Amino acid sequence: MSESDVTEIDAARVPLVRIMELTKHFGDRLILDRVSLDVEAKQRLVLIGPSGSGKTTLLRCINHLEKPTSGHVFIDGRLCWRKAPGEPHIDLPDAEIARQRREIGMVFQRFNLFPHMTALQNVMCGPLKVLKRPRNEAHDLAMALLEKVGMAEHRDAYPERLSGGQQQRVAISRALAMQPKLMLFDEATSALDPELVGEVLGVMRKLAEDGMTMIIVTHEMHFAASIADRVIVMDAGRIIDEGSPIEILKSPKHPRTAAFLSRMLNENTSPIQTSA
Repeated sequence: MSESDVTEIDAARVPLVRIMELTKHFGDRLILDRVSLDVEAKQRLVLIGPSGSGKTTLLRCINHLEKPTSGHVFIDGRLCWRKAPGEPHIDLPDAEIARQRREIGMVFQRFNLFPHMTALQNVMCGPLKVLKRPRNEAHDLAMALLEKVGMAEHRDAYPERLSGGQQQRVAISRALAMQPKLMLFDEATSALDPELVGEVLGVMRKLAEDGMTMIIVTHEMHFAASIADRVIVMDAGRIIDEGSPIEILKSPKHPRTAAFLSRMLNENTSPIQTSA
């Protein structure tokens, strides 16, 4: 069957995420250049590369925050954005795009909590407003998630009373409250003071242990080495290298990968320990 004949892919035979020839322009600037990759269910994929290489834009295309110029994204076998890969181009209705977005959680560099809501209210908001869950069910789910990330005792605190690490843990709970199939992390620790980074990475590591499918953009090379099943290196909108943490972080073959890792490791002289 040709690509133009496919609108859905048998989820039993394909990865949870399939990206095919994804391209994104902002005006005359080419941000993503025919990116293709698969992510299996329960896999932890880490994206690394220099700033401006297209990592964040890739996540935003997966999560329906940026519309691709061309190419296709499949989540759980279902095509995102478009009714069909072939011509003519027909966009999905907004309601269907919103429904698809509910299956994908995303945690940003900035925490983006609602400042007028407590930690508990922030986490309850999605289940109440979007999923239309009963209040008692949304409350119990939110409390369980806050407990999971070590924030239950701060349930009544407003964001301004929380540290950056605490706010980010609440933001992770809020994303998980939508019960997503996939979690995206876009430099989730980059806005934190160094002493707060560990508490957020600890939560992400626990999610990985629980089997959450995750795509993680990070400059924390030691964390990438310890959590990733697979590492992808991006540069100038393209995938230039990919492999296991050992293959990429210990013995990079592409010269631009080696140059990037050398710059990153100069900021932290301790050796990288991989999990595999």
